[in-house]
Amino acid sequence: MDLIGIILWPLKWVVELVLVAWHTLFTAVGLPPADGITWVLSIVGLVIVVRAALIPLFVRQIKSQRKMMEIAPELRKVQEKYRGKRDQLSREAMSRETMALYKKHGTTPVSSCLPLLVQMPIFFALFSVLNDVRFIADRPDFAGVGLLNNELTQQFYDAKLFGVASLHETLIDAFNSQNTVAIIILLTLVVLMIVSQFFTQLQIISKNLSPEAKTGQAYQMQKIMLYVLPFAFVFSGVFFPLGVVIYWFVSNLWTMGQQFLVIREMPTPGSDAAKAREERLARKGKAIDSSGKVVPIEKFQAEQQRLLEEAERAKATQPKRQQPMSKQRAKKQQRPNSQAGQKPDPAAS
Repeated sequence: MDLIGIILWPLKWVVELVLVAWHTLFTAVGLPPADGITWVLSIVGLVIVVRAALIPLFVRQIKSQRKMMEIAPELRKVQEKYRGKRDQLSREAMSRETMALYKKHGTTPVSSCLPLLVQMPIFFALFSVLNDVRFIADRPDFAGVGLLNNELTQQFYDAKLFGVASLHETLIDAFNSQNTVAIIILLTLVVLMIVSQFFTQLQIISKNLSPEAKTGQAYQMQKIMLYVLPFAFVFSGVFFPLGVVIYWFVSNLWTMGQQFLVIREMPTPGSDAAKAREERLARKGKAIDSSGKVVPIEKFQAEQQRLLEEAERAKATQPKRQQPMSKQRAKKQQRPNSQAGQKPDPAAS
């Protein structure tokens, strides 16, 4: 076993455990054990388990993205400070100040990528499991590393979506075997996978960014990645088995739905999505108070009035600041006052 195999072994064991658990459930309700739909639903079940387990990381990702947006103006100041300076000392100083900002606000750019980084090993573990299933064609006694025994491995190998496309079959395999239906199924899923990924990123860029965030370099990078990533999916979709493509597509659907709910109910302050939410709440007679909670519009207005009165009282009780005065101006002001206080001279009359 090579190094990658050693690293993936525990993940493959977990993937097989989840697949077999869902497969057992679906066969218990009457689905054929070697049918394609049974194993496809097991893969969907794997997506549900993985993505549900990643919800805490997703919440952390949202918080990290918000903090990154909050410190965007400070990051731009650091970038402007060292703009055009190419020497090593300036680069190191810029890096130190940037990392200090991240540490101060408790965030890093990597935090926003955590769900994806955690998913990738699971993804490759599933790829490895499906790739191993092929061995049973040459080794009838082959079995997986965990609960995927020889019988289940044979059923997984024989499973075909719509009776024509094997779950371990890639687009290249379909072309080599001239399986037209399998080619159509795989191409359709790859296109849907790309479209779902594109739409998910598009709704973030178009609806959930504040005006300040749309002026930074990160926004320009996001726009570039919006159109570059689909090419990576086209490449990967050619070499990945059908079961992996199904996993990726269903996972993208989960991400799209999850992102839609976040943008609708917890939008970035100042974004178009936040304005749309405020308008929806206003039509229902509600508003968002200073703590971010949804309250009746009357309570919101009362709170705004209270805050306004407190500000006015604080302004009224604040001592007036004396403007600095030159010595010459001070003498001019004292002279009329001293003349007004003098008594008239009788001799002068």
